[in-house]
Amino acid sequence: MNKLSKISVVLALIGLADSAYLTWVKLAHQEAQCNLGIGDCYTVNTSRYSEIYGIPIALLGFLAYLTIFLLLVFERRHPLLQEYVPLTVFGISLAGTIYSAYLSYVEAAILHAWCPYCVLSAVMITLIFLLSIFRLRAF
Repeated sequence: MNKLSKISVVLALIGLADSAYLTWVKLAHQEAQCNLGIGDCYTVNTSRYSEIYGIPIALLGFLAYLTIFLLLVFERRHPLLQEYVPLTVFGISLAGTIYSAYLSYVEAAILHAWCPYCVLSAVMITLIFLLSIFRLRAF
């Protein structure tokens, strides 16, 4: 596994932990711990934008991070994966980055509330996306 892949794995694990926590908060009807005095997790996590057809956005993020993590970990174990993982990670992270940009717009312009956990997820998927571009160029 090369350096870019290793960094991407770490970022995917951070995103996985973050989205797992947000999924638990949503499904357990709990309030996220935003005790630092920054952000308004409750407003963001209970808004109509936090779900698609009843499915928490955080769960979709969890599945995306899990897919990216598994693809990167098993990439070198099969020739077919070696060929398609860089492009697949690029595609998943591109979609995630675009959707995160939309959700960041919703937080700023519509909800007037920020969730630090959501911002962390947006940063992680964007960094994975940027690294995927470098991986494709090196491929």
